[in-house]
Amino acid sequence: MSKYLVTIGLETHVQLRTATKMFCGCSLQFGAEPNTNVCPVCLGYPGALPVMNREAIRLTVLSGLMLGCEISRHSTFDRKNYFYPDMPKDYQISQNVRPLCLGGGVEIRTARGGKRVRINHIHLEEDAAKINHYARFSGVDFNRSGTPLMEIVSEPDLSSSEEAMAYLQALKQILLYAGVSDCNLEEGNMRSDVNISVRPEGQEKLGTKVEIKNMNTFKGICAALEYEVARQLSVVTRGGSIVQETRRWDPDLGETQPMRSKENAHDYRYFPEPDLVPVELDAGMIDEWRAALPELPSARRARMAAEYGIPEYDAAVLAEDKANADFFEAAARLCGQGKAVSNWFMTEIMRLLAETGTTIASSALTPAALAELVGLVDSGVINGPTAKELLPEMFREGGMPGALVAARGLAQVSDEGALSALVAQALSENPRSVADYRAGKKAAAGFLVGQVMKLSKGKADPKLVGKLVAARLSETA
Repeated sequence: MSKYLVTIGLETHVQLRTATKMFCGCSLQFGAEPNTNVCPVCLGYPGALPVMNREAIRLTVLSGLMLGCEISRHSTFDRKNYFYPDMPKDYQISQNVRPLCLGGGVEIRTARGGKRVRINHIHLEEDAAKINHYARFSGVDFNRSGTPLMEIVSEPDLSSSEEAMAYLQALKQILLYAGVSDCNLEEGNMRSDVNISVRPEGQEKLGTKVEIKNMNTFKGICAALEYEVARQLSVVTRGGSIVQETRRWDPDLGETQPMRSKENAHDYRYFPEPDLVPVELDAGMIDEWRAALPELPSARRARMAAEYGIPEYDAAVLAEDKANADFFEAAARLCGQGKAVSNWFMTEIMRLLAETGTTIASSALTPAALAELVGLVDSGVINGPTAKELLPEMFREGGMPGALVAARGLAQVSDEGALSALVAQALSENPRSVADYRAGKKAAAGFLVGQVMKLSKGKADPKLVGKLVAARLSETA
């Protein structure tokens, strides 16, 4: 049987983090009552004229710079004409001929190694309204109409659902680092149209393309891709032909279903938007925006691993969320112990974040407090168990660990005389464990160490206790 190659391209729509809509001053508040954040412009009233949102332009250019695109000094808007209930003007203001950003790419990591996924272009447009379907009728909510929407169009460089997920996750991380969008999939901030085709190995020309529209979950995109690839391969291996069409994903049935035959670009009858002037960007403005760019997540992963001596895995986990990475670096620089800070963050703090469902930014813990806690453990002022008891309180309520230790008398007991007395007490109260040790059960020593820690209320130096217990048991053996 002939081998077939899978080709996937993604058109990802990203809602920009602006306070108002693309061409009017209406609010973008999420969850408002339907049709309350509207005006004559976003409702498409005759004679209402659009006014361009400068911040949307800036955020799109920032995205392009983060992705290595060439920024167009001169770009224009066009009218994309189509009739549908979610588009009150019967056309969408978009960019067709001269988009803001050209080229660029995203570096992804897969099980087969690294790969660069090229970007064709990024253009800016207004979003359509939202159609809500109910049991007996449908309604149109124009609150979303006119939302600034950036469309990032990839080249057909992806060949599997695994690569598509890696691309989308890397893209989302970059956009979050840049602060251009919330990328909240549940609120529709990030949606993708998926283009898929198959062709026999050795054939240069791409196969017939099928598009799956408006996917807003990574899980759904992955499932739809796997189903559609299997469907197309089943058709062609049985001698059939793929029909160029738009399909939709039905999560309940777990399959894609036909929606309509695929429209070509000329069907939209694009022509220049007469109510908007071209966007002219000077080199100085672009350079100013470029200078404000944050470090790319991939570069940050590599730098943190090298600078703080932490494993690449830890660096990748920490860099996944910019706020987490910022917190880690601030604490590590304060105490000079990157590996120890990473260990605390990767274990105890990640656990607290998961248990509370919160973010590090909304917790009461500060980088200075974590750095001080690490220093107290390293200097022997407190032991690990005491630090673990303090951290949840600092996470919830704040405070500095040094002050808490002093106020509660939690300093670690390292006085050998005092600890020797507790060791003697523990051995006296647990003669069976002493006998077990003499009989060759070395684990009994660990139990006795635990009893000493219990007698000290967790304040004893565990290493010193271990040495004292071992010495005392050797005397009695």
